[in-house]
Amino acid sequence: MASSSMSATGSWSAKDNKAFERALAVYDKDTPDRWYNVAKAVGGGKTPEEVKRHYELLLRDVRHIESGQVPFPNYKQSGGSEEEKRLRNMKLQ
Repeated sequence: MASSSMSATGSWSAKDNKAFERALAVYDKDTPDRWYNVAKAVGGGKTPEEVKRHYELLLRDVRHIESGQVPFPNYKQSGGSEEEKRLRNMKLQ
């Protein structure tokens, strides 16, 4: 999934992604010049083409997750009470 965090001119920081998410909420699909407005809101020199591509990659990733193509992590049960687990995790070495 690294591809969804990369653009043509570099990586997308957590701050960029947060601004991108906020901009998508403000500028929906019916907004004229949507990608220009999203790019301006994200800042950092992102172009309308870059934010549109980032959106398309996000949609692709969501479709993969929803179709079951992305496996859920296999969490191992370690046994013991929650209190015991917490104490084990806090143990100093």
